[in-house]
Amino acid sequence: MADFIGESNILDGVMLDDYRVKFSGREFECLDKGFDKNESVDVVVRPEDVDVVPLEKGMLRGVVTSVTFKGVHYEIIVSIKDFKWMIQSTDYVSVGQEIGVYVEPDAIHIMKKSEYSNMFGDYSSFSDELEHLSDASEEDE
Repeated sequence: MADFIGESNILDGVMLDDYRVKFSGREFECLDKGFDKNESVDVVVRPEDVDVVPLEKGMLRGVVTSVTFKGVHYEIIVSIKDFKWMIQSTDYVSVGQEIGVYVEPDAIHIMKKSEYSNMFGDYSSFSDELEHLSDASEEDE
């Protein structure tokens, strides 16, 4: 399981019905089924499965907060509704730019909530808040 998730965007979602999930304030088509109607779920979207598109073509829109060239692609951090998404793209965007984000249905993976979901709030592994949580837990030791 950890190999599958790797570096991923993991968001709180609600499975509205078979093949329909809601996260980031919007409904999305997905390929998953068999969940209870309106069941709280974790939504996993891998960074390489997110497309940067013009604003008018985006399912979501956000502001670029960081861009790092990784040799083959850019690692782009985008703030969307107070959640920091990681996107890996060969398209360059600049910090401060508002971009559209597009996610294909087969890039959205639905998982049952784990016992650790929501334990520390809705933190992306790419957000500054996670560092503060790590610092706090080290101080407690």
